[in-house]
Amino acid sequence: MSGYTSKVAGTEMGIKEPVPTFSACFGEAFLPLHPFVYAEMLEKLCKEHHVKVWLINTGWVRGPYGVGQRMDLKQTRAIIQGIHDSSLDMSEHQIMRRFQLKVPIKVRGVPSELLRPIESWADKEAYKKASMDLALKFNKNFQRYIGGVPSTLIKYGGPNLDL
Repeated sequence: MSGYTSKVAGTEMGIKEPVPTFSACFGEAFLPLHPFVYAEMLEKLCKEHHVKVWLINTGWVRGPYGVGQRMDLKQTRAIIQGIHDSSLDMSEHQIMRRFQLKVPIKVRGVPSELLRPIESWADKEAYKKASMDLALKFNKNFQRYIGGVPSTLIKYGGPNLDL
């Protein structure tokens, strides 16, 4: 429900460095219903048609803005190829605990440290702070939708801040 991106210099007037922003389901301005309705529709369709959903980082890697860089297009393509040829389905995974994401350990053509972001940041403490800051932003954003989410699912509405 919490579509996350950043406004970046060159695509937004007055933006000098990335500014995190959320848009429900990546299309909030065009959604007349509560985002949970769309989340349920997506879940139903994925189950009905046996669709797997992958999140691919096409954004920043190896450090914060000013230190790291955008994800290399060749590496993004390698991840997509791994999805298409099912090699990612068959690979070992680990859980990114704070965000509860299942992440492949290896992807052909992608340095392993990019699959585990803390490993690609020179300053591990800066990564931990940035990860917590992002988790807090997700949890704050989710509060906007809590009224339309069943109480049994609210605990799954955002990252785990206790880690």
